[in-house]
Amino acid sequence: MHLLLRLFDPVEGRITIDGVDLREMSSHELRARLGLVSQETILFNDTVLGNVAVGREGAGREDVEKALAVADAADFVGSLAQGVDTPLGDRGARLSGGQRQRLAIARAVLKDPKLLILDEATSNLDAASERAVQNAMERLYPGRTVVMIAHRLSTVKNADRIIVMRQGRIEESGTHAELLAKNGVYATLTRYQQLEAPEA
Repeated sequence: MHLLLRLFDPVEGRITIDGVDLREMSSHELRARLGLVSQETILFNDTVLGNVAVGREGAGREDVEKALAVADAADFVGSLAQGVDTPLGDRGARLSGGQRQRLAIARAVLKDPKLLILDEATSNLDAASERAVQNAMERLYPGRTVVMIAHRLSTVKNADRIIVMRQGRIEESGTHAELLAKNGVYATLTRYQQLEAPEA
C-alpha cells in the first residue's frame, strides 16, 4: 500500500497503473486516480459536508448527499442536529467508529477513483457496524480496481484474487475456493476464523 501511495519507491522493478510507471506521474495525477479508506479514518474539525466534499474539488451539497446515500450514511447524518451542516469536532470525536468509516466511504464514493485501496477498513468495528460498512463498500467495487488489505478473511472471501502474505513474502495466491483446496496457510486461517466448518 505504501508503494502504491508512493510513500516509498520500489528498489527493484516498477509499479504501473494502466501501463504508466508511478514514478512518471505527478503526485497530483496519482492522488487523483487513488481513493483510500483506512483503519484510521481522518476527519477534520469541520461539518459533515466539508469532510465528505474534500474528496472532490467543487462538489456541492447534492453531490455529498448522493455519496452519503451510497455509503449507507444518509440516515445517521439526517438524525444529526444540523444534518450535513453538523460540526463533527476534532477527528470526528462525536461519531462512532462505524459512522466515521461510512463518512470515509462517502468521501471515496464522491471522488470516484479508478483504484480504491481499503486498508483494514473494518478492523475496529463491532460485527453489526462491520456488516453495514462492508455492504456500503461493496457498492463502490463495480467499474474499478480494489486493493483490499485485511486480516479478517470474511472481508476478502469474494475477491477475484487473494494474495496471502507471510513475513513480507507472497505465500499463496488464488480465489477463495482455490486456496481452500490447497489446504495451506489460507485454509488454516479460514478454519481458525470459522468461515468454513472444519473437516471431520
